[in-house]
Amino acid sequence: MNIPMDTDIRFKLLSLLKEKPNLTQREMKQEMGISLGKVNFCVSFLAQKGLIRIERFKNASKKTAYLYRITPAGLKELTHLALKRLKIRIQEYDEIKKEINILFEQVQGMDDTVRHDTDLLQDVKRII
Repeated sequence: MNIPMDTDIRFKLLSLLKEKPNLTQREMKQEMGISLGKVNFCVSFLAQKGLIRIERFKNASKKTAYLYRITPAGLKELTHLALKRLKIRIQEYDEIKKEINILFEQVQGMDDTVRHDTDLLQDVKRII
């Protein structure tokens, strides 16, 4: 799906709406750490693409009370984004793990006190 929106924002917004469909856009803004205008654009775009459905609360005292329901297409997109994100994170983890191993070997060769730092040794053993 070709959506001109950052995939991280799309993932976070769909995840958020899946768990909390009755959030206001101001609450989404706070939870996601992006501007209200960006939230409004993203919500509108997701609705336009059929990934969410916007419903007005029938019994709401405020006319601005909405429910943002994720659609089956939205769930499919969320799954796709989660899988893509997981693959990226695994690759990043592998790269960081290699770097930790290299740095640990370098530090061991430079400073003998590393052998006495039990916390560091336990952490490195846990990672490597």
